[in-house]
Parts: sequence; C-alpha cells; structure tokens
Amino acid sequence: MAAETWVFAPFGGARGPVSPFPSAEAATFGPDGRRLGCLSDAEKHFARCAAKLRCLRAGSLQLREELNVLLDKLLSENYSRTSETNTSTNIKPEDVCSLLKHVSSLVPLSQEHLVVKVCQVVHRLLPPLKIIMDETTLDELLSYTTRALKACSAWTHSDILVAISAMAYGNGSRCHKHLGDLLDEDGVLRQYSSPSQPNIELRQVALTCMANICVKMPGLPPLDDGYRSVCFETFVNTLQSPKPADTDELFYCLLIESALRGLQYCFSGEKSKLGAEEVGSTLALLKRFMFLGTPGVNVTWPSVLYPTPLPQYECLAITKPAETPSAPPKQTNTPGKSTGNKKKKARGKGKKMSTEERKGKDGEEDDHKARPSLQKEVRGEGETKASEPFLYPSWKRISSDSEVSDSEGNAQNNLRFNHGRVRQVALQCLLALVKGMTRRTLYGYWSSFIPDSPIGGPQPLTLITLILKDSSSKVRMCAAQVLSAMLESSRQFLAMAEDTASPRTSYTPLSFLLASSVRELHRALSLAVVAESSSQMLIQIIKCLAYLVMNAPYHRLRPGLLSPLWKQVHHFVHHRDANVRVSVLTLYGALVKTQAPLPEVQLLLQQPGGSSSAGSRTPKDSALSWRQRDSGTSPSCTPHTPSQKTSGTHSPCVPHTPGEEVTSLPWLIQVCVSLVTHPREDQSDSEGPGTAGGVAFEPLPVRLEALQVMCHLMGHYFSTVQAYLFEIAKVGTHCLGDPDPFIQLHGTKLLEELGTAVMMQYRPENNVPENLRVPISQVQTFWSDLLSGPLNRVLQNNEHHMLQAVVCDALASIVPQVFSQLPEKTKLMCITVLLGHAYIDVSLLRAAAIRALGLFVLFPCLREDVMFLADTANAILAALDDPHKNVRSKASWSLGNLTDTLIVNMQNIGLEFQEEISDMLLLKILQAATRATSDREKVKANAVRSLGNVLHFLRQSQLSRSAFQRPLEDAVRALVTTIQSDAIMKVRWNACYALGNVFRNQALSLDSALWARDAFSSLCHVVTSCTNFKVRIKAAAALAVPKHRSCYGDTEQFIHVWHSLVTALEKSEDTNDYLECRYSVSLRHTLSQSLLHLLSISQSQDMPALGKSLSGEEGIIIKEHLIKYVKVEEIQRVEEEKDAGEDSFTPQQRVQGLQQVVIRLKELKSEGERQTEEESSMEVVVHFLEDLLRTCEEL
Repeated sequence: MAAETWVFAPFGGARGPVSPFPSAEAATFGPDGRRLGCLSDAEKHFARCAAKLRCLRAGSLQLREELNVLLDKLLSENYSRTSETNTSTNIKPEDVCSLLKHVSSLVPLSQEHLVVKVCQVVHRLLPPLKIIMDETTLDELLSYTTRALKACSAWTHSDILVAISAMAYGNGSRCHKHLGDLLDEDGVLRQYSSPSQPNIELRQVALTCMANICVKMPGLPPLDDGYRSVCFETFVNTLQSPKPADTDELFYCLLIESALRGLQYCFSGEKSKLGAEEVGSTLALLKRFMFLGTPGVNVTWPSVLYPTPLPQYECLAITKPAETPSAPPKQTNTPGKSTGNKKKKARGKGKKMSTEERKGKDGEEDDHKARPSLQKEVRGEGETKASEPFLYPSWKRISSDSEVSDSEGNAQNNLRFNHGRVRQVALQCLLALVKGMTRRTLYGYWSSFIPDSPIGGPQPLTLITLILKDSSSKVRMCAAQVLSAMLESSRQFLAMAEDTASPRTSYTPLSFLLASSVRELHRALSLAVVAESSSQMLIQIIKCLAYLVMNAPYHRLRPGLLSPLWKQVHHFVHHRDANVRVSVLTLYGALVKTQAPLPEVQLLLQQPGGSSSAGSRTPKDSALSWRQRDSGTSPSCTPHTPSQKTSGTHSPCVPHTPGEEVTSLPWLIQVCVSLVTHPREDQSDSEGPGTAGGVAFEPLPVRLEALQVMCHLMGHYFSTVQAYLFEIAKVGTHCLGDPDPFIQLHGTKLLEELGTAVMMQYRPENNVPENLRVPISQVQTFWSDLLSGPLNRVLQNNEHHMLQAVVCDALASIVPQVFSQLPEKTKLMCITVLLGHAYIDVSLLRAAAIRALGLFVLFPCLREDVMFLADTANAILAALDDPHKNVRSKASWSLGNLTDTLIVNMQNIGLEFQEEISDMLLLKILQAATRATSDREKVKANAVRSLGNVLHFLRQSQLSRSAFQRPLEDAVRALVTTIQSDAIMKVRWNACYALGNVFRNQALSLDSALWARDAFSSLCHVVTSCTNFKVRIKAAAALAVPKHRSCYGDTEQFIHVWHSLVTALEKSEDTNDYLECRYSVSLRHTLSQSLLHLLSISQSQDMPALGKSLSGEEGIIIKEHLIKYVKVEEIQRVEEEKDAGEDSFTPQQRVQGLQQVVIRLKELKSEGERQTEEESSMEVVVHFLEDLLRTCEEL
C-alpha cells in the first residue's frame, strides 16, 4: 500500500565530514522541558528529531538533504502509545502540531518527494498517538495537502490522500473550509472514488478518506447533511458496481471494506434518515456482502429487500456434482496426518504469542474440531445432503482468521482472510443501521435476517447461518451482536407470536410465523451453544438467548422451549471463564422473571438439585466444569463426599460444612447459594484473587448476579420456593457479614424481596388461602432473628448510608401482624431508627426512611398511637420541602397514607381521636399538601389525596376558626384546578376522589360555601368531557356523595349536575381509544347510580326540569340504562375498577330502593294543596319510575 511505502529521494553529492546538526548529547531536554533520560525511547527519538527540525530555516543551503534525513528518522520509529514493553508514549499533541506546521512550511510543493514524506509523517504520527489537532493546525495542514493535490503529480496523490484521511478522522465538521475542494462535483475525492477510476488503489484510499470524514466524534457536531448524502451515495454506488474485470480479488475486498466502513460511519451515532426504498436497497447490499466468500454460497441476490412477514429466499445456484464426493476421501484417507499437522502448526505459533492470543487460537482450534458434528444438526428439513459441503468446507476445520499471515505467502488464505474481513465489516455496518432504525421499520425486515423454520425448500441465508457455520470467529461474533440488537426491545413485535391454537391449512397467519421464528431461534442458538468453545462467543450467544427469553411470549407458545434450554446451559454455571458464568446467571434471571409465573418454569424449579441435571450432561462437561476436572486429576484436591456427588450441582466450592441445609434445595437456588456463600477450591488464570479475609470466593460479578437471580425468584416464584424460607434468609444474613459492601447491599436486597413476598401473601386484597401462606410463626421467627442481630447492626452503622437505605426498605416489608407480636424493645428500636434517619442529610437514606414510616402508620398496632403519628407527620412535613424530588415523592406518598390512617381512626374511634390531633398539626398538613399540588406529577398525585382526607377529617370547631378559612379555600381551589388541568390520569383521578371526600364532611356547609359551585362545575366538566373513563367514573361517584338536597345548592345547580350525568351517559360509548371500552360498563353503572341518587333526594322545585328531561328523548336513554343497572347480576370488573364507586347491592335490593324513591315522591306530591306545574311534573317523574319498576319486574 502507498500509505506504508516510504519514498526516498535520490540526492547527489557527498556529505561533508562535519555534521551540520547538533549532536544528540546537546539535546538534553525534550520539547516539554523534561530531561531526555526520563523519556521513553520513542519520546527521546521524537524529541531529538523535533529539536533538529525546529533549528532548520527555509534559507538553509542543505535544507533538502537535512529534511530528507530527519523525516526518514521520524518515519523509522514506532509511535504506538503502548509498546511491547507496556510503556506509554506521552508525546504531547501540541508538540506534534507545532512540528507538523513547521515542517509543512519548510517543504515547498515543488519538492514532491519531500511532500510525500511529510504526508507519511502525518499518517505516522496522528493515528497511533490519537492526536486531536487544534483548529489552526488542522486548517493549515488541510490547506497544504489540498494545494498539494492540485500542484503535485498523480503518483503522490495516494500518500496525500492518506494524510488527509488521518487528519479528517472525526473532524468532518471542522473541515468545512476544505470540503468543497474534496466533495463537490469536481472535488478530488469524488473523482478518485468514482467507479470509472482505473486505479483501484487510489480509489480505495479516496473511499477511506471519505469514510473518515463521516466519522462523528463525541462533543462535535455531525457532518453536514449535504456532504453526508454525497458520501453515502458514493459508498452505495461502489457496492452496487460490479467488480472490474482486471482487478485482483484482494484489492477488490479492500475497496468493498472501505465502502462498507464508510456506510457504517454514516449510520453510527444518529437515527437513520433513509427512505423506504433506500433502506431496502441498503439492507440487500449488506446481506449480499455478509456472505461474500462463503464457500458454496453462489446465489442470485435481490437488489432490494421489501418489508414483508414472509421470508425472501435466495436462489441457490447449481454447483458441480464432482466437488461433493471429492472432499470425504481426502479426510478419510489421511486423518492422522491432517490432525498431526494441525496440532504441530498450532504449537509452533503458540510459542510466539501472548497468553490471550494463545487462548484465542486454542479456542478457535477446539471450535473447528467440534463443528463437524454440527453439520447434520444445522441442516433444515428441506436441505439436501449435496448442500452440506457448501457452507461447511473442509478447510474450515484446519484454519482460522488468526492463523493467516502475509509471511506464509498463501494466496488462498489471504483471500479467505480478506473475505472474512468484508463479512465482518458488513455485519458491523448492519449493526449500526439496526441501532439507528426505528423498531417499526426494522421488524418489517425480520424474515430477511432471522429464519422461521421453513418446511421444505432451501434453507434461507440468515444471521443464524453465519452464527452456526461461518469459519471466522469474528464474523460469528458480529452476527451474534446484530441478532442481539434485533432481539433487544422486540417484545411488542414478538407479542403477536402464538402457536397454541390448531394450525390453519388455508393460510399461515403472522402469529404462527413469529412463533416458528422463536422456535427456530431456540433450536439454532442451542446448537451454537453446544458447538462454541470461545468464551467471548459463548457470552454473546447466551446474551442472544437472554434477549429472546425476555421478549418472547411463552404463555402464548406451546410449552417445551424453556426446559431444554434450562438443562442445556446448566453446566456453564461452572465454566472456567467468570464472564460466561455471569452471562448464564443472567439468562437464568431472565427465565425466572419474564412473564412469571410460567408453569414450565415452576416445574423446573420444583426439581431437586440432582434432577435438573440428571441425564443432561454432555461430553463437553468434562471440559467446561473445570473445577471438577482439576479436582479429579489433582492428587492434592479434597475428594468428593457422597453428598456432593449426588447433589447434581457440580458445585465449584469446597465440601459443605456441617449443619448446612442445601442438599434439598432446588438446583437453581442451590447453585446460587453455593456461588454466593461458599469458598472456591481454586480459580482460573484469568480471574483476579477474589479473596475476602484470606478465603477465595467467586468473583464479585458472579456473586452479585447469583443474588440477583435469587431476588427474581422471590419476586416471581415465591410460592414455589417458600418452603426454603430460612435457607434463603441465611444467604442474606451471610451477605450482611461479608466485607464487600456490594455483597452486603445485594444481600439486604434479597432480604427485602423475601419480606415483600411474604407481606404480599398476607395482604387481604390478594386473597391467598391460609394453607398456601408461609405460617405466621415462621414469619415471626424470620423477622425476630433478623432484627435481633444483623439488621440492627447495619441500621446503626452510619458509614454505609446506601446499605442503611436498603435496610429501611426491608423494614417496610414487615407483615403488620408480625410487627405487633415483636418485643416492645424491638418495635421501639425500629421506630426510633427510622425517625432518626428521616432527618439525616443523605437523600437516599432519608427517602427510604420516610417511605418506611409511611407504611408503619398503616399498622393496626401503631395507627392509634397519637405521639407516633405526630412524630411521623413532622418528619414527613420536613421532607416535603426537600430539594430532592425523590424525597418529596416519598414524603407525599407517606402523607397520603398518614391521612388515610386519620380517616380510619375517625371512623373507628370517632370524635375522641379527632380531638387528640392538634389543630396546628392539621393546619400544617393542609398547607403543606396545598403547596405540594404545584409540584411534579408524582408529588401532586398524593398531595391531592391528602387534601381530601384532611378536609374530611376537620371538625366543625376547627372549620369555624379564622385560621382555617383561607387554607380551606386554597385547598379546594387547588383541587378544582387540578381536576380541570391537563395532568396525568392518576392525578385527576385522585383529585376527583379527594373532592368526593370533601363532600363527605357534613361540617362543611356546601349550600353556603363560595367554593361549592366551582367544585360541582369542575366535576360536571370532567364527567362529560374527560377522555379517560376511569376519571369520569370517579367524578360521577363524587357527584353522588352529598346526602342532602341542600348540599347541591339552588335548583339551577342541581339541574346542571343532572344534565351533566345524563350527557355523560349518552357519551359513555363514545371513545377513540379501544382500551377505554373495558371501563364503559362500569361508567354506565356509576352514572345510573348517581342519577337515581339525585332522584331520591330531589325536591318539588326540581320537578319541572326533571319531568321535562324524563318525558323527552333523554328519558328513553335514561330508562334503557336504568333497567340494565337495576337488573344486572354482576359487574364485570377488572383489577383497576375495584374502587370505581360501584355499590354491592343485589338486583332485589336495587328494586327495593327504587320503590322507596317512588313512595317518597308520592308523599312529596300529597303535600301540595293546589294543582301546580310542580305537581304535574312530579306525576311525570313518578309515572316514569313506576313504568321502570314494571319493566324490571317483567324481565
């Protein structure tokens, strides 16, 4: 390549005996002032050359000769930052920039040989040293090189473009002054990168230069869209152009690699702006070059890929039949010779490699040995035997990318290596495009890159083909990375997959295609796991499996996918590489937390330690379970005990200590317990010491991931593993004594998850049968043991505030029945510590303490303790003014719980409890909650809930005080404003609920209050116009809360409420959101109940308007819905509708209530002495209700 060729200019004349340069000893200081003795060899060399070059002046007689010698010396040194001796090269960027500017000023453009050397120095210094040039230097050097392109001969342009490429890397937006000369219609890069350019080497350098211009560096603006489009079109045209007839295949690969790299840079760092046609053509190009050079793949590639759910099969070309039988005899005749040569070759090269390289090559060679058995498994149903050698050549088993070198002089290996590089770059480009595309656009091309297990016909060429069959481990790695990117965030797309129903014969639905794709991915990735021996590749494949497990809808698929996967990867938990162990644990975490609970996973968890792995060990177990292998062959290892051999865990730790109860644990829990708590017998060479107190444990990431898996089990499958409560608790307790703070933190998190799972069983709304719960005696023992030692010490240790915060969260999960049975000393300790932490100047700890107190106020044994409630209220009020939004959110939620407790005590105890709460505290709560309604949404949602509770709690004596008048008006105004605002649904729902609570306080004079009209008007507006049906349900329920007619004000306001409810009933089915349709029945039920409530309290002055409404078209609609309300047997309610305001009356009770309304109205009619308009209207209303009763009795 021209970039690496040094051109030496011939000079005439002999040198004089006296050197014109200063001696090396004279330059005792570098450019930065440090002594040369303190510098590395590269720094010394650069400093000497730089010092001599700075001494040169343009008028020197021997300038040309001196420059030639010094530039040669600069080019002779290796300036990589890390040399073979692991010493860094710290050459300052400003020294390099000043040197390059000075040298460029000394070399005229007429001296073409020196211009070439200057360009070579630029390329020699900038990329290895990663120099970021300042604006002035960049502008001067670009100006120099662009002028050189115009002034110098064509033979210099290759080196000049290489220098421009080095300077332009990541600086595309900073080169705006010179981009016109390079990328305009007549720009030099446009000309040299054109398919008509005969010099293939110059064309490749021009494409590389354009690619580097497109690179976007962090903190810098991207390249102008116009120039980016020019570069993109050039890259695409290059890839679409046929290979020139007289071009060597190696140079063509370099050309394609540069174009693909340019496309990658165009796609990296920003969202794709390609149109539909451009996306399809680009993906078609990338798919074509993904398989470049793959033996046997000779297909007709489409020019465009289209978004379709059906696979687009490529047409395999007919191959020569003579090639198929020729391969097996070669392998069978000389198997020993082939194997011996391969091993000898690997040993010879291994002596000259570093440890990591040697591991990589060993892994690849093992990979090639294992892959021949994969041929028969990978072949699809429609693939013939003749196609077997196409994608699996014989040379794949005896070579790899890393074994190829130019010194071998093997043209075939060089070509194979370059083909692999092209495939690798094509996949990297595809990865950048996948990350930049929208999910909606990407999944239109799903079938082009992911197979769907076709029945018959040729097996499509997809990412799975490369993962299973490509000879290059780097290509397989890139293909797995692309697959991971496509599977990530694919839940919404894969949610359509389903194959539980019987298959259709007339057509194949998309849901079945997606289900087949999921099954094919399971099958192929499972084969890849078996075949791979490279640790990095194993990690990437397991990552793909984890993404698949997290996003596939297994509840809609036939069972049987997860069990083989569960058993197949179990032995990797003991893989020699700690990163593989972490990835496998991550996969198990995905299995137990995705769409839980799944019956298939429940069955797997119920298997004891030996059952999960029985009969599922593979021949590779001896190689993967490295601790067993070492312990079995080393005479110094401790022999296995019988319990170990039958446990089935293949535990990587020492034998269990006496008293441990882990043999009966399910396999997954037993493995996690072993990885977290047990010391290791030995360790791999690649791992750190991992010691704690002189005992070697698993590496920290492995232990943390094992704890995460146990936390997922507690949160999703606690009913399956609750029998092992104390064994799991011992793990958390053990972690609290670990010296590593991260282990302590995650161990405490495990205890929190455990306590939360138990608490959820005892919540009344979950309706867990008594025989399925953890016995209360065990729960009490669990918490007594924790609070008597480990948690108590952590709570009082002020050195680890984050750990204390997690302990506060754990305390919040105590079951109320258990807390009441704890010793008084323990209860007092918990309360005291939480109240103290609520004032600590650490926001995370303060928020956790406030949240725990917000749960404690709900405990029956504490909610009547006035002093505790007052102390908690003061802590919450202080937190509401906290500058951290997380603390304010927790405080607002806790304040809502506190005010809920006040209402419960008021209903259970009555006036006695109300009098014990001080007026000043209630006033502070009212004012603080009113201020909080102007905060963020999470704070506002609970603030309005608190306002409704406090206004419901206030007594007549307090409401009559002048100190409460203004805060009362402000609080109601805040509720009205929130209801009428565009806040989120939860906030408006809580505000309507709060206003209903306000109406329940009979001490409030709604008939004379100035704010009452605004309150009713806001609810009427919401019930008729809000797009969210749940908010409308709560507003309708709030309008029916007042029990007396006087609360609704005058007749005009009462009728306004009536008409609002009728209008809402008419619009109860009008919605553009199909998700709201599930609440329409509940909405009509609540509206009908509210209308009957208004009729039941109506007075004679309301009759004219009511009679007019019931006798018209509105009456027909009202009657239809009231009949449904009275006769409905059961309201179908989802979980979210439990508090929708519906009554629990039977149809008979509703009919009786309607009869009482008729009797009351008749009595109201008999009170009149004259036939008036009101009496005639009352007759209309009574007749309407009687007709309604008759209709209901007939049904």
